[in-house]
Amino acid sequence: MRADATRNLERVLSTGARMLADDPSASIAAIAAAAGVDRRTVYRRFASREDLMAAVYGARYDAVEEAVEAARLREAPVAVALHRYVEGIIAVNRKWPVETSRMLREETLRERRRRLVEEVDAFLRRATGEGLLRDDLPPGWVATVLPPLMEHAAGNLPELSAAQAADVVVDTLLRGVGAPQSR
Repeated sequence: MRADATRNLERVLSTGARMLADDPSASIAAIAAAAGVDRRTVYRRFASREDLMAAVYGARYDAVEEAVEAARLREAPVAVALHRYVEGIIAVNRKWPVETSRMLREETLRERRRRLVEEVDAFLRRATGEGLLRDDLPPGWVATVLPPLMEHAAGNLPELSAAQAADVVVDTLLRGVGAPQSR
């Protein structure tokens, strides 16, 4: 694909993600206009709005997979890997703010998600085994509370960089929100 075509596709997909997050009924024409490309350009690439949405979801999962890989969940020290993972996912949530539950209708995306969940779950078990996370919590508890923390940080802390928002999330996860106890 030519460099300008690649840039146009990236703009269409990222614009589509933002617009579909705000208005799930956004039209291809509106997305094309906001992305600064002719709607015919979009229709040449995507036969339908559903095809465009599937491409947006695919691009989001590409970004999530890249963030998980960059975090080096299996090799990096657990505290470093946790922060990298959280920072990466916050950045993905900001760039690709689409409704993720709708993505799960696609079989290929469900399989990709399953693999990612398994990888993160294995990391969380490693983090527990190495003492970063408590081992007395109900099974799956950290995996349940971490995604909403990252999602809220991405959307509700826009003044912070992804790294700074990750600091907040990791600190909240590791230390909670209670006031320190005096001894």
